[in-house]
Order: sequence, then structure tokens, then C-alpha cells
Amino acid sequence: MKKIIKRTLIALLVIAIAAGGYGLWIYYGTPTSNPDNYTRVGDIPAPSGFERTEDDFTFERNLPLKPKSAKVELVAGGNARMQSTCYAVVDMPMLSNAEQCADVCMRLRAEKLFAAGQYSSIRFKDVNGNTLQYRGGASRNAINNYLRNLYGVASTFSLARDMKPRAIKDIRPGDVFVYPAPAGLPYGHAIMVVDVLNNGKGQKALLLAEGNTPARNIHIMRNTANPFTSPWFIIDDDDTEMLFSVFRFKASDLKHF
Repeated sequence: MKKIIKRTLIALLVIAIAAGGYGLWIYYGTPTSNPDNYTRVGDIPAPSGFERTEDDFTFERNLPLKPKSAKVELVAGGNARMQSTCYAVVDMPMLSNAEQCADVCMRLRAEKLFAAGQYSSIRFKDVNGNTLQYRGGASRNAINNYLRNLYGVASTFSLARDMKPRAIKDIRPGDVFVYPAPAGLPYGHAIMVVDVLNNGKGQKALLLAEGNTPARNIHIMRNTANPFTSPWFIIDDDDTEMLFSVFRFKASDLKHF
């Protein structure tokens, strides 16, 4: 009987220590962005059991990161609320107060094509279905102005309508989880996948980037639910629903350009 009591007390102590450590991580660890001062997305180490091919550096993996302790700032000035949901801030200047979640996904897509010199491929549709074609060539001012004009006339509605579905098992960097605003609510949400790793067991590890409302820095999302895999989100190929930070997505919400 004494042995059972002793084992029970030890088990409760272990649980209490684990819970206390998790609580400390949530309250003290999460406010610090980019805690290990990585310089780009591809420097964030893979979680246990997953591997990254070092010579496969996509545009998304090469996104630069602001240094340790950088804050997610609002375009209008000041710091965004809920800093703890940010793992690292992408080092990319904000363009306007209309650069919100869907706009961030369109921007990263446009920036990828712009960097590759694929100017004629930069096109998106507005909420009315009209195609907005970029025609400014290699001009930085031209692409910035194009994006500013695009923001506000395209949205989660147009993204969800015009992008093509992708199966979870085939997910790739540059894909987008997106849902339009539900009936009666003002906002949908969109986040971009910036890295994908496999473990050979039907699981994927994802790094996710987002913007939000009001407009703020693009940032890598923190997995606040699991300090052992954060900022990676681990999903199964057959998952039908996923919770990323405070946003719940269905498998059918995964799209690609």
C-alpha cells in the first residue's frame, strides 16, 4: 500500500512539474520572438523525426526574419496584441493599412514570382471575378503600387473561390489554408504554408505565416499548444480538421495557386 501511495505521489509530482513548466513556457517563453535569433525561415531546425533537404531552399524557406525580440507592429503604429502567437517576425516592410491576412498570402505569392522574374504570372482576381494583371516589370515601385491597389478589392472570399484544392498529403510551401467569412461574421482567415517536412509515417510538420486585422507585420505562427514542437504544427495526412493557433481549418480549406 505504501509503495502504491509513493508511486502515486511521484506521478502527481511529475505531472505538477510538467504542468508548471508548460505554464511558465506559455507566460514567459512565448512573448519573445525568434528566441534563437535565426536569420531565415530555413534556419529553424526540424522537429524530432522530421528531416529537411538542405539543398531544397524554396522562396518561402529563404524568407528573412527580424532578430530576437522583434515585435509584431501595426501599420497604423504601435504593437499588435497577442504577441505570444508570433514565433518570429518576417523582415519585410509593410505596404499599407489594408495588408491583412488574405493580402499577405497574395503578397508572398507575388513576391515569389517577382523575385523569379515571372512578372506576367503575377495576377489575381478581385471579389467580382475580374483579373488584375501586373504589368510593371522589374520596378519595385510598380509591384508595390500593384499590391496596394489589389488589397481591399480581393479577400478571403476571392482566394477561397479562385484557388485550387490540394489534398493534405500533397501539401507544399506556398499553399494556403483559407476560409471566407462565415455567414453573419465580418472576417474569414488565410495563412500561408512556408515549410513542409515529412517523417515517412503519414505526418507533416508545417511552418505557417500570417497577417491579420488590423494590418501588421507578416509573422511565423507559434504553436502555443505544444512547446515541444513549436513553432512546427504536426498534422496527419488523413486529418479532417486542424487547429492552428486560435484558427480552426478543415482539410478542404487547403488551396494552391
